[in-house]
Amino acid sequence: MTNTLVECVPNFSEGRDPVKVDAIIEAMKIPGVYLLDREMDADHNRCVITLVGEREAIQEAAIRGAGKAAELIDLTQHHGAHPRMGATDVIPFIPIQGVTLEDCVAMARHVGAEIASRFQIPVYLYEAAATTPERQNLENIRRGQFEGIRDEIATNPARKPDFGEPRVHPTAGATVVGARKSLVAYNIFLNTPDVGIAKKIAKAVRFSSGGLRFVKGAGFLVRGLAQVSMNLTDFEQTPIHRVFEFVKREAQRYGVTPVSSEIVGLIPKLAIEQAAEWFLQVENFDSSLILENRLASVMTGKMAVGGLRAGIEPFIEQLAAPTATPGGGSAAAAAGAMAAGLAAMVASMSRGKKAYLQFEAELSEAIARLTQLREELKAAIDADAESYNLVMKAYKSAKESPDGAGNIAAALQQATSVPLGVAEKAFELQQIAAALRPITNPRMNSDLVTALALAKAALEGALANVHINLDSFSPGSPQAEAFVTQARARVAAIHPAERVERIEIHL
Repeated sequence: MTNTLVECVPNFSEGRDPVKVDAIIEAMKIPGVYLLDREMDADHNRCVITLVGEREAIQEAAIRGAGKAAELIDLTQHHGAHPRMGATDVIPFIPIQGVTLEDCVAMARHVGAEIASRFQIPVYLYEAAATTPERQNLENIRRGQFEGIRDEIATNPARKPDFGEPRVHPTAGATVVGARKSLVAYNIFLNTPDVGIAKKIAKAVRFSSGGLRFVKGAGFLVRGLAQVSMNLTDFEQTPIHRVFEFVKREAQRYGVTPVSSEIVGLIPKLAIEQAAEWFLQVENFDSSLILENRLASVMTGKMAVGGLRAGIEPFIEQLAAPTATPGGGSAAAAAGAMAAGLAAMVASMSRGKKAYLQFEAELSEAIARLTQLREELKAAIDADAESYNLVMKAYKSAKESPDGAGNIAAALQQATSVPLGVAEKAFELQQIAAALRPITNPRMNSDLVTALALAKAALEGALANVHINLDSFSPGSPQAEAFVTQARARVAAIHPAERVERIEIHL
């Protein structure tokens, strides 16, 4: 398996003609890209394609898919329940392995620029790639849909696209491209055709109107039933079981009940594990209790015969080898991942215990965030090594490339972004671990001390890498100088010299 994996989930405004959808998928079939899932919905008149692949290949696949969709889909003839603004409506990139969210932001910007250039389709950036706070939410960009944007794009400055001319493609409209974390598209069907009830429940559950954090929702009539259609933008902090229970409770107010639910696209295994733990009320549940998870750990060497040493020893030996990678940046990320793991273990061992029931919400929130940080820091171990290799490659090829200096600057930006992300996560880890002390079992204080020490090592090691990379930038490029300024501002926001010392690491 490749060391870098990115998920891409393009949504196309076609859910009724399988021939057109097949043609779009065929256009995206290039080496290094794999089709995981396809979902078509005639009522929404929309399809969701789930791809995974290597960083460079999946960018080109998304661009080609947008081009084919522009050939085949005419929005002036399109009608469906789901709001839409483009033949290719939205293209999100999601980090899976060996890449960071910042990497996906760079990918989104590249893809957006290419779609605008090749197909004359205006492109807006959203979520983590957004250029303004207002454009972080897709709903704000898509307000008024294709027709509303078509009427205002040339005259309303708020409608100016990030890439391309301020006019929609006559038939393909406009496209939104972005970067985000894993999202769960989750729909609940009610035992009524009254779509008004679904809309009221959606208003109650979505965050924008006072509902659950990290939930977006709308009500539709689908297959003769009222449907509460939702996107869970951070399922670890707002888990799927909590959403289901909320909708069920709201439905009772109107004398209706959920009859079924559906997942559109794919769902992370962790989300299902959380739901199983909640509804089954298993004591001291841990994902390692699942047979397939334990088997996978054994088969990949994480729990190989020979004890824990067998799992960590290869990485330590790679660090000791006389090669530049993996180096301090990877070690810092690994230290941060271990800190997150230890802190999560302490919180999990206290959650559910009678003495700490009053802290159930805080512990659950900490575990969810620590799990996410742990996965992101694990991905940064490889990402840091790869970013260093890209810098070396850029320097070696600089004389042969007409844009050698630009390639070096781009590589240095990536090599800086990875450890900077590690530093920010390590600092957050310190805050979480320190906050766990008064609400967890004091007998596990030594584990928290170790977690704090590892987090501090991760922070200081990552910042050392950030500074050495920032010092390597050559002056003169406005884009590079802007990046350096922004990066230094992010470093200053952490204030390690002032704040780290305030977090007690002694027993």
